[in-house]
Formats: sequence, structure tokens, C-alpha cells
Amino acid sequence: MARIKKVLVANRGEIAIRVMRTCKELGLATVAVYSEADRSALHTRFADEAYCVGPAASRESYLVIDNILEAAKKSGADAIHPGYGFLSENPKFVRACEKAGLTFIGPPASAMDAMGEKTMARRNMIKAGVPVVPGTDKPFESFEEAKAFALKIDFPVMLKAAGGGGGKGMRRVDRLEDLEPAWRTAKSEAMSSFGNDAVYMEKFLDQPHHVEIQVFGDTHGNVIHLNERECSAQRRNQKVVEETPSPILTPEMRAAMGEVAVKAAKAVGYVGAGTIEFLVDSKRNFYFLEMNTRLQVEHPVTEWVTGVDLVAWQIHVAQGGVLPLLKPIAPRGHSIEVRVYAEDPATNFMPAPGTIAYVRVPSGPGIRDDSGVYAGYRVPNFYDPMISKLSVWAPTRMEAILKMRRALDEYVLTGITTNLRYLKQIMEHPEFVKGDYDTGFLPREHQKLLGEEDPAVVEASMIAAAVRAHQRAEHQQAQIAAAQARSGGSSLSPWRTAGRRQGSWKRG
Repeated sequence: MARIKKVLVANRGEIAIRVMRTCKELGLATVAVYSEADRSALHTRFADEAYCVGPAASRESYLVIDNILEAAKKSGADAIHPGYGFLSENPKFVRACEKAGLTFIGPPASAMDAMGEKTMARRNMIKAGVPVVPGTDKPFESFEEAKAFALKIDFPVMLKAAGGGGGKGMRRVDRLEDLEPAWRTAKSEAMSSFGNDAVYMEKFLDQPHHVEIQVFGDTHGNVIHLNERECSAQRRNQKVVEETPSPILTPEMRAAMGEVAVKAAKAVGYVGAGTIEFLVDSKRNFYFLEMNTRLQVEHPVTEWVTGVDLVAWQIHVAQGGVLPLLKPIAPRGHSIEVRVYAEDPATNFMPAPGTIAYVRVPSGPGIRDDSGVYAGYRVPNFYDPMISKLSVWAPTRMEAILKMRRALDEYVLTGITTNLRYLKQIMEHPEFVKGDYDTGFLPREHQKLLGEEDPAVVEASMIAAAVRAHQRAEHQQAQIAAAQARSGGSSLSPWRTAGRRQGSWKRG
């Protein structure tokens, strides 16, 4: 297979920059694509070349295969890295790249066919003997079909997008009357995010842990796993904090889950970086959830504890190389990642686009910030509001928590609303520090994480503050009256009159 020389990154923001960094270290030229809304985005400046691929809406730019391929043709790129999201799990895109003579840095289309579409993945895992969460093995044709299945398995249930992950097109439904609006929202969000509105259903497991296994395969039939990531700290079904090793896994569980994950990847001839996601119940039974046939947002924590550059490995195996390691790597130390969003946790995590006035990122030993923003950059309202990923490494979990607290204290970003304070509260919360938190942790502790106190305490504090303000105002009025009396009734401030008595300043 020919050696790659120039890589077009079919994505935006921090992941585009992260991929380009490794490309530059490997001596590869880089090409950025951008929508009209991203003309001034950092990834366009970071690349060697940049090409506009359409209007702001992703369905008219980042999701248009022909526009991406045209940019590759104009730039002379010989390979495409999809990042995550957008076209990263679209087998049509893979085949279009291959037809155009481009190397796709990711799994083959056949593996995406088998695992990228979530219901197909469930069917394949059942055939392979892998335990799966109860649910449908194909998307619903109509709402009536979804309604009938929900009544069959009973509420609560999860509606999920068949064509992608990342929390998009996912809705928990607790009651029949909420099913239809959730169905419409899930389909709309799935179409907007993945160009595919297919939706399926799973039984909602009560208080599960979300644990995923990083797998990696090459074109020579080798597949290994690179340990797990704990991803249970989620808001609106999207991850906010990830860590490795998982605080709930024993070495025996890690080995068992890793073995199942490798079996799943081998069953579909997987190549490149992928993730097998599991739900773990209170009895520590684990069930296959889905496979993400791409690099994950949270891959830095795996890189911290293994010393592996996953993007470099992706490029290596895309060129036909053998995996640099053929046995699992024991995790070294502990790593935690938090996702910094332009959003307001107090308003149900509503996106908060706007212009960043100032930004200072934390630094020091064991700290990494993957970002795509800068002071003066306007965060658009067309895409996911994540603006950076902050990750840390330390020898132990408690030391990693302390390092993350310090890093978040150093992180300054003004001009827009962010979730930085919310992330600090998570790092301080006893349930997180203990390590045995489930997917209901953030919703359950939301008010405490916002820092809101008991309503009666808040009301008493407000009354006390009002009394103090009134007392200060009366004291200030008394001081002004006394000063006016001393100056013969002048309404000028005593500070100003004092300055005038010293003489006026002249331009000399």
C-alpha cells in the first residue's frame, strides 16, 4: 500500500487540530475543510491548506460527500481522516473515498455496515454470543410500531439513533404519553447529526455504569484492546467526564470485557481504532451496547495511560502496517478528561454561543488541553458546543482528581457562559471522589452540582444581603452629608475638591 503524504481532515474544531498535530509530527501535509460559519476557525489556520465546503448547516457542508471529495481533489490529498461525528461512521463515504483513489483512515465499509449501524451491530453480536441489552434488532418503520414495542417491554425505554452515537438522537422515555414527542425529536436530531433518521429502542437499565473498551485492529487480522474507559458521568445522554482505569473494574472484569470486545471486533474484520461500549449493572454483569467505528472524543485518557498515539496508529494501519503491539498494555497511572462546553448547566445545558473575550488554559506536568478556540473567536450555534477537552494524568486516581481540580481553577474563559464551574463541582462531589457513580449521577445530583442551596437558606441569604446593602447606603449618605457640610455645602466629592486644591495639571 502506498505511503500517505497529504491528509484531508473531514471535520472541524479540536478533533481536526488534534489529528493535524500527529500528521505534522509524521511529516504529512494537512488539509482543512470548513463551512462558511467556520471561515475564521482555528483548524483552518492550523492546516497547510483550507477549502470551503458549503454553508453553515452541516447537512450542506460537512455532511456533503461530494464537497469533501472535491476539496480532496483540489488539494491533492491522498488520504482522508474523518475525525468523529459527521461522516466518520458512514460506509457510503468510505466507498466514495476508495472510488476516488483516496485512503480512508478508519475501518473498512464492511465493518461499518456490520457495526456502525447500531441495530445491525446488535444482530451481529447476538450471533457472536455476546450479551446485549434487551431491545429491537432493526429500526422502526413507524411510530405505531415503536409504541407497540414499548408497551411490550414496559417503560422506561431508550430511543436511539441507528446511524450514529455521541448522545445524538437519544431519548429516555418514562411514560407512554411522552413517547411520541421523544420519537419526533430523536428522529429529527438523528437526521441533522448523521443524515439518517432511523431510530430503534432498548430497555432502560436502572443505574448502570457505562464502560467502553478501546479496540484496535490491522489489515493482517490482528486485534487487541487497550483497556477501558469509565464514561458514566453524562448529561442528556452525552458524556461529560471520562476516566481510566474504571474505578469499578477488577483486573478479572477488565480481562473478560477485553476478551469479548476483541471477539466482537474480529467477528466483523475490524481495522483501525474502535470502541465496544458496554452497560454494567449493579451486579457487575456487562451487556454490549454498541460499537463506535471511529476514534472517540475521550481517546486522550487512553493515550495517557498507555503511552500510545492512537492517531499515529490509525495512519500506520491505514498504510497496511502491522500493529506496533500485539498484546494488551497494562494501564499506567490514572487519567481523567472533562469536556468544556459553551453551555449553561442552569438552563438544562442550553448551548451558549458567542464571542470569547479571553482564554487562559491550564498547564504544567500531566495536563493536556485539546482545543479549537482562541480569544476573539465566535463560537457558532450550528454545531456541538464543546470547545475543548481537558485531560490530566497522575500516578493514582486521587492524585488525578486533585490535579484536575487545580487545572480547572487555572482555566479562565470569559465572554461566554461555560460549564467550567459545573466541572469543578463534579470533581469535588463525594460520589465522584468515591468512584462508584452511575449514569444517573449527574441528573440525580444536578442541583447540588449547580451549587444551589436549600431554598430557605437562599431566601435568608438574600434578605441578609438586602439589609447589609441598605445599611451601607445609609452610611454612605451620612458620609456625603458630612463632607458637604465641611466644604460649605459644595456638591462636589471631597476627593475631587482635594485634588483641585493641589492645582491643575497643564500640558507643557
